[in-house]
Amino acid sequence: MEPRYWGQNRSRAIARRAGSFTNAGNAKGNVRFTEPIFRDRELSLAGGPQRGAVSAKPRLGNKFDIRPCTAERGADGRDNSFKCSHWRYCSGVRMKTHLATQYGSVLSRRDFVQTALATGVLATPVARLRAQSTAKLRAAVIGHTGRGDYGHGLDGIFSNRPNIELVALADPDAVGRAKTAAKIAAPRSYADYRELLEKERPNLVSIAMRQCVDHHAIALACLRAGAHIYCEKPFTTTPAEADEVLAEAEKRGLRIAVAHTWRMSPNSIRLKQALAEGLIGDLIEMRSFGKQDSRAGGEDMMVLGTHIFDLLRMLAGDPLSCAARVLWRGRDITRDDGRLVADNVGPLAGDHIFAQFAFSNGVNATFTSAAKLRETTGNWGIELYGSKGVARFNCDVAPNVFLRRTVAWNAQGKADTWEPLDPELLKSPPPNNIRPVDDWLQAIEQKREPACSGRNGAWAVEMALGVYHTALTGRRVSFPLADRNHPLKVR
Repeated sequence: MEPRYWGQNRSRAIARRAGSFTNAGNAKGNVRFTEPIFRDRELSLAGGPQRGAVSAKPRLGNKFDIRPCTAERGADGRDNSFKCSHWRYCSGVRMKTHLATQYGSVLSRRDFVQTALATGVLATPVARLRAQSTAKLRAAVIGHTGRGDYGHGLDGIFSNRPNIELVALADPDAVGRAKTAAKIAAPRSYADYRELLEKERPNLVSIAMRQCVDHHAIALACLRAGAHIYCEKPFTTTPAEADEVLAEAEKRGLRIAVAHTWRMSPNSIRLKQALAEGLIGDLIEMRSFGKQDSRAGGEDMMVLGTHIFDLLRMLAGDPLSCAARVLWRGRDITRDDGRLVADNVGPLAGDHIFAQFAFSNGVNATFTSAAKLRETTGNWGIELYGSKGVARFNCDVAPNVFLRRTVAWNAQGKADTWEPLDPELLKSPPPNNIRPVDDWLQAIEQKREPACSGRNGAWAVEMALGVYHTALTGRRVSFPLADRNHPLKVR
């Protein structure tokens, strides 16, 4: 009888078998993960002895030995794999631990993450995507030199992708257009993105500029031209704009991803896994801080705080309500305090923000941005307080996660220390957009929502505008916001 492997588990199909296996004690084939973060990533299996406990010894070329779990066979010899209760968590989703060392012991959570990273499971290389067709996908980049430029590397997201052909670039600035076209080897360039869409009819578009004041109009034009979108954050300037873009994408069956890239960083994935495992006990409170530099207040919240809001939702779910106070030069803001900044992301207000968000299960979160606190709060990020411990997500190009080792107070005071959650993940990851873009391309193929979805990007904008709505009215606001427009006026 052909042995069953953990990839065939029926009750919790985190992974499924791809390819065939032999039944002569030398299992060969592939295991393909179906959980969203790992979907369609395959681990090759080399032959291994069909006896003893589970085995999965890493080998060169991403090869593994595997053998059936004896715990899954009853006294009658029948396979009971669907009843096996050997589980570990991965990214908050349970995964059976039938990958083990050559000595038969179960892989640790850290070893699994390391193995997944080493074998490309987390890296999600697009070369492993099933080919949609023999024709290459046509891609285009839209930026605006001097008005948000090309964001954080969004001009290069289609490079080194054999199944994608970069056909054109659009940029109203002639000098910037020529320079960037040469940089990314775009064969044609346009001053007007509308002309590009009409003539080139791309399948994929990178909306690259940081200034989101133009995102709404460009996104609608791209969708109506039949293109999937990868968009720099912030997604839009208002929830109303986001609603219209998302509705258009849904109507046409197109996929939008927003570059909140930390959602797919190895440390973010590991942190979510650790929370699910109860590493800090029950999550009670999250305290987040903006970068609090010269942009402290409204600009800090919209430009960088939206990254934090996206992570808060990733870790605690959708917010229920918000209460906040926003100050400008020591007084509470009014609707007429709206202003525009160099990187136009819509109206902004305040140089000091304190906001509180309520989540399900009694979890509360705060967001603070005040220049005077920069030296005392330290690196911008999120501190997570649980019933048994504290963790910290330090925001950076390559974010890191730390656990606080707390000691008791004594006559000399106390000296808490912060240690990496996983030292092996301190290595610098590949450029931020690699994993999110790979996942976006997979989502297009599989007709699912990307991990860094347009909906997630819209929620980050809604949380930011919720802060203004509650600060201006003096009343707590509930989500989703009833008023989907911007509450600030620009003189």
